[in-house]
Order: sequence, then structure tokens, then C-alpha cells
Amino acid sequence: MPTFNLAELAQPEALSLLKGIRRGIEKESLRVTAEGELAQTDHPRGLGSALTHDCITTDFAEALLEFITPPVATPEQALEKLDQIHRFTYSQMGDERLWVNSMPGRIGRDADIPVARYGSSHSGTMKTIYRLGLGLRYGRAMQTIAGIHYNFSLPDDFWQWLQDKEGSDESLQDFKTRRYFDLIRNFRRHYWLLIYLFGAAPAVCGTFVQNRQHNLQPFDGDGRSLFAPEATSLRMGDLGYTSDAQKSLVVCYNDLQSYLVTLCSAISLPYPPYHELGVKDADGEYQQLSTGLLQIENEFYSPIRPKNPAGMGETALSALDARGVEYIEVRCLDLNPFVPLGIEAPQMRFLDAFLLHCLLSDSPQTDEADYRAVQENQARIVYRGRDPELQLIHNGSERKLTDWATALLDEISPMADLLDQAWQSHDYQRAVTIQRDKIAGRIPTPAAQVLAEMHEHGLTFFQWAKAKAEQHRQYFLERPLDATEQVEFERLAQESLQKQRDVEAADKGSFEDFLGRYYAQYVFCQRAL
Repeated sequence: MPTFNLAELAQPEALSLLKGIRRGIEKESLRVTAEGELAQTDHPRGLGSALTHDCITTDFAEALLEFITPPVATPEQALEKLDQIHRFTYSQMGDERLWVNSMPGRIGRDADIPVARYGSSHSGTMKTIYRLGLGLRYGRAMQTIAGIHYNFSLPDDFWQWLQDKEGSDESLQDFKTRRYFDLIRNFRRHYWLLIYLFGAAPAVCGTFVQNRQHNLQPFDGDGRSLFAPEATSLRMGDLGYTSDAQKSLVVCYNDLQSYLVTLCSAISLPYPPYHELGVKDADGEYQQLSTGLLQIENEFYSPIRPKNPAGMGETALSALDARGVEYIEVRCLDLNPFVPLGIEAPQMRFLDAFLLHCLLSDSPQTDEADYRAVQENQARIVYRGRDPELQLIHNGSERKLTDWATALLDEISPMADLLDQAWQSHDYQRAVTIQRDKIAGRIPTPAAQVLAEMHEHGLTFFQWAKAKAEQHRQYFLERPLDATEQVEFERLAQESLQKQRDVEAADKGSFEDFLGRYYAQYVFCQRAL
């Protein structure tokens, strides 16, 4: 239950501060051909440089686009920017489409999945080698999975107000960092609820699991589609962004220093299986950046990350060490294939209320047993989340999912009321009501909708997903940007290409020297050890 006096937050001064919440979206989508096959083409030059563009880049694969919106005041502003990026992107893609599901369609051999390329600069080369390393360690198929990341921050005026109410004598940045970690611990206790409510990946194309062990069932007679009958998000399971190697890693979220030391150790210390592979292949070419359990911190597949914007060549952990936490990044959300942008305003409003609840509720520190319970709950919700009798681990015992979910929504509802008071609306409470209806079975979850439509129309996952991609493609093509918007996006693309050329021209010394300087930034971990 919330431990902060919510009556104080309901005062006009505090409500005005809640309007300062900022949110941004990072949305991944695969480029595919008209036939639905993974695109083998280079990142479209008309989109600019994937290395230096502020809002259009790539993730693992050359074909995996990533769209980034700036932090803005309302969900509608974020969605408007994301919509514009989609419309511009379609103007530069020719006959290709954006795949609108988190799980990919038909993919071939790993060797047929090109990793992202970022030019000849040291920083661009490092980004490509990192992705080669991911492919070497986990296979490239896993890196074609797409998701939505939700960035969330509260304004300094709010943090100052909260610090004054709590009577803390820390610096403002130290207070913010500590309280963001409180939020993160509660998020990790409860993010199974987000997977249940928004998971939209209960099925996969058979090609995705070729030559891989799995426990999925054939959806159709010939196994072209595979699924788990009660699944929510296979993306969040052992077919997606999890790994056996990382299961040995217990990351501590009790405070910033513990977090930094845990991850830095996983980067700095050799991991025997990866050490045997070697940094370079038999021809002397880089095949991974290092032999640590993690090449860099981004390799740790976490449902949430503390963040501070890192500069060019700066590690994410160094940015946190130097400047503390500025925002958090929610990473457990599937693309919603039923809406063109993959996310919609009611979901974003629920996330805001959910995250505010995580911040303002009591957040005890955790140990390894808690960490393992979180992992177990994630595994259960991924494969069996829509089982009405499913039990989850709660405070060392078992609790029925529906009972726990209902209790959480009861606690989140006052946060929605506060946000509605701030904005003089009913939109936040309506967002909570939608989730209550899912828990009660009055409306289907996205995962249930996916399977129902596949069954109703007699379609394989690939056929159903390809049809959705076509529908959304038409939605964007029928709404081209106006001339002014188009020119501005073209300017940004050209500007990013020039920035890449500038970065390449500014390189000094060898790549090995650059890499050495990069990894030397992790010395703060050695100080702590």
C-alpha cells in the first residue's frame, strides 16, 4: 500500500508538479519485404545515419528500426511525434513494410540476418562488433524481436517538494537517485502485471524456433505456427530476451553503488564459455567486444533500467556514476499489433499511474531470494499468465494472480485519481478501468485477441501478422506528412549523415586504443571492489 500521505499530493501545489512528468517512447520494428520476409537491404539512406540521428536508428539487426521520441508532457504529444516518424519512414522505404508484432515473421538462417552497421568510425565499429557478439552468444534470431520501451521521469521541482516533505538532507541528485531505485525495486516486484495486461506475443512462426529447444505446441496441423495456449508474451520468456548465462547474474537494486558494482563485475571479469570463443575469430577479425559475461551493460536483459543520457564514447554506467539517475526505462512491453503505433494513450496513462504507485509505496530492500522470485514469476506469467488459477510467489508464499492483480489495481487507482486531478480529466481512471475489465475477463487481453483472430480466420501467425502489417502500412501511406514536416525530417536526416562524417573524421589512434579507453571507464567498479 502507498506509504506517502496522498492527501498532501492532492494539494494544488503538488498537483501542478505532477503535470511535469515527462515520458518518451522507443519503438522497434523490423523492415520486411512485400512478401513478409526479413529485409536484406541497408538502412535506408533517406532516413539518415543510424549512428547519429536523434530519433531514427537501428537496434540489433540492420533491418530492426528504432524510433525515439523526445521527453514530452502528455501521451498525445509522444504519440504525435511517433506518428510523424512513421509517416516519414514510409516515405523512404520504397516497397518495404514495418512488421507490427514483437515476434518476427519468417526468418532464415542466422547468417541471413545482417547485424546493424554504423559506418567506419571507432564508435560505429564498436556498435557493430557488440552486435556480432550478441549473435555469437545468443544467436541472431533472438535479436530480431521487437518491443516498446517507455521512458519516464519526474521534474526536479517535484523531487525538491518530495525531499522537503520527507526531510532528507541529501543532495537533490542523491535523493532522486535513491528514490528512483525505490521505484525500480517495486517495479520489479509487480511488472508481471504489465506482461499480463499488455503481452501480445502468445504465438510464433515455426521458423523462429528452428533448431532450438522449446515447449510450444503446434497451432495448426503442420506446425507452421507454434504457441502456448495460456501464454502472454513469449518475447519475455526463454525464447526471447533471457539467457542461461545471465541466469547466474544477481543484480542488486538496493542502491546505485551496488547496481554499478554488480554490472561492472559482470563486464570486467572473464566468463569461461565466452573466453573460450575468443575476442577474435580464426581470421583475426573481432567477433565480440570482450569475454566478460556482459560485453557492455546494455547486454543485461532487464525489464527496467535506471538511466542518465551518456555522451559519445561514454558508458551508461559511467554516466550513472557521474550524474546519478535522471529517468527510468521500462523494457517489458510488447508491440500492440492492434494499433498502428504499437502503443496508445490509455496504456501510457496506466503506466504513469503504475510507476507513480511504485515510487510512493513502501519499497523494502531485496536479496537473492527476492531476485529469484521475480524471475520465477516472470517465467510463470509468460507461459501460463492467462490461466485463471495461476499462482505467483508473493512474500515467500503463493498468491492467486487475479487476487493480487485486483489488489494492485486498487492501490494504483488513487494514483490515477491524482493524475486526473492534475489534468482535470477522467482519462487516467478510465485507463485503470480498462485493466480491471481485463482481469475480470470482461474484455480480452491482447494475447487472447491474437489467438482468437488467428483461430477465427484460420490463419497462421505469419499470415495474420503480415495482414496486420499491410493494414498499418496503408494507414500511414494514406497520411503523408505535409511539405514543411517532410522537409524538416529530410533536413534532420542530412544533418545526421554529416554528423557521422564528422565523427569518422575526428577519430584518432587505433580501434584497439579506443576500445581500451572505453573499458577503462569501468575503473569505478574496481574502486568499489
